[in-house]
Amino acid sequence: MHGSLSEQLERGLIALRLDPGNRHLEVFLARVSNLNAGEIKKLGIVGLIYAGLFLLEGTGLWLQRRWGEWVTVVITGMLIPVEVYEIDKHPSAAKVGVLLLNAAVVAYLIYRIRHEDASHTAKKS
Repeated sequence: MHGSLSEQLERGLIALRLDPGNRHLEVFLARVSNLNAGEIKKLGIVGLIYAGLFLLEGTGLWLQRRWGEWVTVVITGMLIPVEVYEIDKHPSAAKVGVLLLNAAVVAYLIYRIRHEDASHTAKKS
């Protein structure tokens, strides 16, 4: 790559018409500029896996397959441990609210899938 990663990101932010002087973007750029090549590679792999999961989910939902719905449950549920970690690290009412909302969404999705399976089985009988 030509130039530092933070310089490239800053150019990208300007191209997207985002203010590189924004406090949150400055913090982001500062953190990114401290990453080494190995960490960048790991982030790329995680991003690729994450994108693959969303491709799998989208394909399953588009084809109206039950496994696509279960992939949605898994992906949504994967955020719960991250939210618990964040609450443990820096507790706040908003974070607890997001955790409860996410858990409710996961529970609702599971209920809906199982309820549809039960009603579909009853119609076959």
